[in-house]
Amino acid sequence: MILLKHPTACATSAAATLLGAIVLAGPLFAASGNFSQAAATKSPVAREVIAQAASPAPVATASEPAGTTSVEARITELHKKLRVTDAQKPQWDSLAQVMRDNAQAMADLQKQRAADVKSMNAVDAVKSYGSVIEAHGAGMKKFIPAFEALYNTMSDAQKKIADSMFRSRARAAAKKAAKESN
Repeated sequence: MILLKHPTACATSAAATLLGAIVLAGPLFAASGNFSQAAATKSPVAREVIAQAASPAPVATASEPAGTTSVEARITELHKKLRVTDAQKPQWDSLAQVMRDNAQAMADLQKQRAADVKSMNAVDAVKSYGSVIEAHGAGMKKFIPAFEALYNTMSDAQKKIADSMFRSRARAAAKKAAKESN
């Protein structure tokens, strides 16, 4: 176990943990479209979570903004797996909109980073990465209450599915991180 005393190291560690939760939300990383850069991080947990999120998604058409197709695929997948009912439609629609908004925010940030990459110095690059972490945090602050509202309407069977989905990815990432640290 690594003891983190420096505030930046603690923040980075917290960000890596947050990344795991964000990827479970799906669209945030899917919208960024830049898994290779994110996977270069030194955090084994972040690398594992990113690897799990990097599954192929449909290609966007000219009429769809970049990242929205993969977000829509994730929304469709979650809807199907969670067996969302008509009675849960208001909570589901709210959650789906948060996912779309978060994905769009990340896509916009990624476009800006791509436009600035050639003129960035090292400090600018670190600040840009910090902006990504802040955007992920802001996205989670929106996602959690929307997901919780949906979760609170779920039947026991639906909750069991949701719990299993979210736990299995977290366990796999933790197991791999433990293996890599040995």
